[in-house]
Order: sequence, then C-alpha cells, then structure tokens
Amino acid sequence: MSQTPYQAPPNGWRTFLIVWVTQSVSVIGSALTSFAITIWLTTGLYPDPSQKAELAWALSIFNLSFAIPVVFGAPIAGAFVDRHDRKRIMMAMDFLNGCVSVLAVALIAAHALTVPWLAVIGVTTSIFGAFHNAAFDTSYAMLVPEQRLPRANGMMQTIWALSGVLAPSVAAMLIALPVLARGRQLPAFVSFLGLIPDGTMLAIGIDGITFFVAALIPLFLFIPSPVRTDLKDSAGNQKSLWADIREGVVYIWHRRSFLWLLGTFTVANFVGGVQILVPLITKYQLSTDWTARGFTMETALAMITTAASIGGLLGGLFITAWGGLKRLRVFGVLVPMIVEGTFTLLFGLSGALYTAAVFTAIGAGMTPILNAHSQTIWQTQTPRELQGRVFSVRRLIAQFSWPASSFLMGALASRFDPGAIVAALGIILAVWCVAGLFNPYLRKIEDRDWIEAKALERAAQSAQ
Repeated sequence: MSQTPYQAPPNGWRTFLIVWVTQSVSVIGSALTSFAITIWLTTGLYPDPSQKAELAWALSIFNLSFAIPVVFGAPIAGAFVDRHDRKRIMMAMDFLNGCVSVLAVALIAAHALTVPWLAVIGVTTSIFGAFHNAAFDTSYAMLVPEQRLPRANGMMQTIWALSGVLAPSVAAMLIALPVLARGRQLPAFVSFLGLIPDGTMLAIGIDGITFFVAALIPLFLFIPSPVRTDLKDSAGNQKSLWADIREGVVYIWHRRSFLWLLGTFTVANFVGGVQILVPLITKYQLSTDWTARGFTMETALAMITTAASIGGLLGGLFITAWGGLKRLRVFGVLVPMIVEGTFTLLFGLSGALYTAAVFTAIGAGMTPILNAHSQTIWQTQTPRELQGRVFSVRRLIAQFSWPASSFLMGALASRFDPGAIVAALGIILAVWCVAGLFNPYLRKIEDRDWIEAKALERAAQSAQ
C-alpha cells in the first residue's frame, strides 16, 4: 500500500522549535523533582544509617511508581491520542502535572508527604506523562518536514541527556538556597527565599511552573492532528478503544520488519538493565584504582554517571548537527548499537576508573544517535493517523524487557561477577546487531511498498 508523502504546515519547523523549548524546560524541571525527592528521602525522611532498608524500599517504590504505569499504560494512551486533539491532550496533561507538583509542595509544607503519597504522586504523574508523551511524539511528526525529522529527533534526545547533566547540580543549588538565604549569604533581593522551610519545595515548585508554562504556550500555536475516518466499523458501530489498541498490535504484527526492529530494541533495553550493576562494579572492581587516585566511592560513581550524561549530551548534539542518514537509516540504529555493545563489554572488563568512565561515555553517546534514527524510521513509515496506537504498542514491546532485566540483574549479581555479566551482555548486543546488518527484513525497513505488500499477504493468511 503506497502512501502520499505528508506535507508539513508552512511554519511547522518554527512551531516545533517553540514547543521543543517549552517542553525541554519542562523535562529539565521534572528531572529536578526526581533528584530533589531522592535527596529529600535520603536526608529528610530516612537520614539515619539504621534506616537503610526503609530508604531502599522507599526509593524502589518511588521509581517503580513512575516506571510501571508509563510502560504498561502506553497502549491505552496511544489509542486515546489517535481519537482526540493532540494539542489539547498535551496542554491538559502538562496542566495536571503542574497541579500534582503543587500538591507535592503542599504536602511537604504540611509535613504530610509519606511514601504512600509519593507512590500516588509517581503513579499519577506517570499516567499523565504517558498520555502527554503519546501526544507529543506524534505531534511533532505532524509539524516537521520529513527531511528534518532526524534533526528534530536528535534535538529531543539531546534534552533527555542534558537534563541528566543539569538536574543534579541545579537541584542541589535550589535545595540549598533557602538555608543560604536564612543565613544572609544571598543578596537582599532574594532574601524572601528564607521563608521557604525546605529547599525541596523550591525545586518541585519550579517544576510546577515549567508544567504550567508548557501547558499555556501551545494555546497560541497551530499543532495539527490527523482526522480519523475509521472510528466506525463496517456495520456502522463505534469502534472501542480496545479495538484501536488491537489495531496497533496487528499493524506491527503484520510488518515483520518492524518486529525485527522491536526485537533489537528489546535486546538493547534488556542489556540496558546492567546500569544497576554500575555501583557494584565501581565499588569492587574499580576500587583499587580509585582508592590509589584518592577518590571515594561516591566521587568515583559520580564521575562515571556524569561521564555517561556528558556522552549522551554530546551524542545528542552530534546527531542534531548532522541530521542523520537520509537513507538506510537502519544502519544508523545497528552500527551505534554495535559500538555500544562493544564498549559495554570493555566497561565490564575494565579495572581503571578513567578508562571505565571513557567507555561509559562512548557507549552512552551512541544512544541518542540510534534512538533518533529509529524514531525517524517509525515516523516516516507509519501513517500519521495510526502513530499514537502503533508507537505506544511499540514502546510496550521494546521497553518491557528493561524492568525484567533490572530484576534479573540483582539475582545474577548475587551469584556471578558483575563485570562478567556486563561483558557477556555487551557481547550479546554486539553480535545480535552484527547479525541484523544481514537481516533482509531490517535492510528493507524503509521500502514501504515491499513492507505493505508483505503485510497484505500476512493479513490474508490470517483471515483464512
């Protein structure tokens, strides 16, 4: 089935830049909240060393309350945004998340923020985020000309990396400001900050402001949504939301090229679960080197995590400036994954802090490049009116392996050497992607006519 190339609106790129700036500020604001709450749990709610178990439990609940809803709620969110105005959904979700930030500030001010409340906040924020992301990911594909999509996707990847670089230092500064103001160590015009009892409130409050700004700006912009003409079945009955979700599943299932690409990301995300082993490798495998260099465990781990963030940022800037491959974009996915797998292997074998940091930075730098190419493939090959359903099912299939891997890594690390586990998984990723270079389904993933012809054949076989 051939499709007429989509024509973006005349001012689409300018509109994207405006939305990108406001959404970028909101992403950084959310990273501030996440870091500030982690600090609040560590130093405020569970400061005593004897509360280590309670702190670990609280951190796990907080992170899972974000991770689970956004992954498993994605198909519902995707089907919903394909039925409604995507700009309004983005505005509504940003506004609601701003209200959640206000609630969190109020709970801290009243000394009423508890772990159950954190779970509620995490779940609601994650659900709103799932709907917002489904709307935003499909909206800028309506704004940006096809030839500029790789650059736009690179810009999006840059922001996620930048938030990882900026959030810890900015959040730490914001948390400290009220204390500094009360000690009269700040200029007089900001002395009012001393009235804030807890710096965490300031960081979360700024996040809330970024949400409200992000909700307001699209009101003045034209962000198109595709018009659905298939909301009724052949009998004239209204199609259910579950029918839409099933349509997203079937669309991918009949297109084996997309399945192979998803399988590759499932493997990559499973390998990504090794991130939870980084502290163990740092503490034990690299300890001789960082001790000799005068580092502590905390500063050594900070160096590695900062190196990863900087690598991701540089990778995002690179793909933004380059604009990515214009054809055979699947090589822009597989080759960076091979590099990432190779440097994951080297990190697992490393015994020196500096080289481990370099290996981590190079591996992390590949992520924005491969993600930008992958996103462009999906955006250019999937009809705009189907992207919400298809992208959300895609997210579920590709990302479910990450929490599964995170659980499994802990079990494996209790029995095997963490460095050996990381090295083995790096080899698996590299070998899988090298094989993918010769996979005919992956090599033809941008041949739309061939993919649609094969999809029609499989649909006919399924109907028999």
